[in-house]
Amino acid sequence: MKTSVNNRLFEIKGDYFHELNPPFNFASLEPEHSNFPNSWAVIVPVPYDATTTYGPGTRNGPASLLQASGQLELFDEELEYEVYTKGICTISPLEPEVNSPREMVEKVGAVVSRITDEGKFPVVVGGEHLVAVGAIRALARRQDFKVIHLDAHADLRESYQGSRYSNACVMRLVSEDCEFISVGIRSMSREEHQYMEANSLRYFHAIDIITRREQVIRELSDLAGGKIYISIDLDVLDPSVMPSVGTPEPGGIGWYDLLSVLKELCRGAEILGFDVVELSPQPGNVAPDFLAAKLIYKLLSYAGYYLDK
Repeated sequence: MKTSVNNRLFEIKGDYFHELNPPFNFASLEPEHSNFPNSWAVIVPVPYDATTTYGPGTRNGPASLLQASGQLELFDEELEYEVYTKGICTISPLEPEVNSPREMVEKVGAVVSRITDEGKFPVVVGGEHLVAVGAIRALARRQDFKVIHLDAHADLRESYQGSRYSNACVMRLVSEDCEFISVGIRSMSREEHQYMEANSLRYFHAIDIITRREQVIRELSDLAGGKIYISIDLDVLDPSVMPSVGTPEPGGIGWYDLLSVLKELCRGAEILGFDVVELSPQPGNVAPDFLAAKLIYKLLSYAGYYLDK
C-alpha cells in the first residue's frame, strides 16, 4: 500500500482514495498531522443525497463543511487539549452511486472496513443520513455495540417511495445489525410509533433533553453500555441554531445540550466512530457550515481526550 501524500492510498472496487491536503482537507491541517499512516482519525466525505425526502442539497454538505473547517481554532479551551496532534486524515470524496442507494451503502461500508482494518477511527461526513448505514454495518460485522442516534426524526419506515434504502428508513435498516437508542426525536408517523412500542425501542424526545437534561444524560449513559457508534443528523438541533438541513423540524435541542450529551457518552463508553450528516448549505449563510465543522472537531476532541486518559 502506498502511503505517501498524494499517492494512491488504497483501492476499493476500482476506486482510488487519496489524502487531501490543505486547504481541501479537514481543518486545513498540514501533512504532518493529516497523513494517513500517522493519523488516528480519518474523515470520509460522502456527497450523496439521492433519497432525500424534502429539500435537496446535502450532496454539497461535505465540501462546505471542509471549507469552513479551515477557520477552526485547534486548541479546545474546554479540555485544554489539541486533538489534531493525534492526526486527522481526510480522504477524497466517495463518488456517488446515483442509480443504486444500496450500492452507495455498500461502498461506504467497504471504505470504513478498510479504514478500521488499518486501526483508524472513522468519521463519515454526509450527505444524507442513509450513508451512515454502511459505516454501521461495517463495524457490526466485527463486534457488538449500540448506536446512539441523534435526530429529529425516527427514520423507522419499512420502506419509502418503494425502496427500503431510503433516508426515511435508516434506523429500520440499522436495527437489522445492532441495537440503538434515539435522542432528540420530535417527528414520527403512526406506524413508526407503533413499531417503536411493539419492539420496546428506547428513545428520548427533544423536550426531555431540554427540560431535564442532566437526568436524561445519566439515563442515556447507563443504557449506552461499553461500546457505541454515534450517528448525528444535524436536524437534531433546533432550526434557529441549525437551519441548513434537508428536513428542518421545530423544537430541537441547543448546542450546549448536544455537547453535554456527547461529552458524557465519550466519558463513559468506547467510541468506535461517528457520522455527521444532513448539512444542506444555504448560499450566503456560512454559520451552519462552521457549526457542523466545529461539532466534528468537538466530538473528536471528546473522544480523543477520554481515550488518552
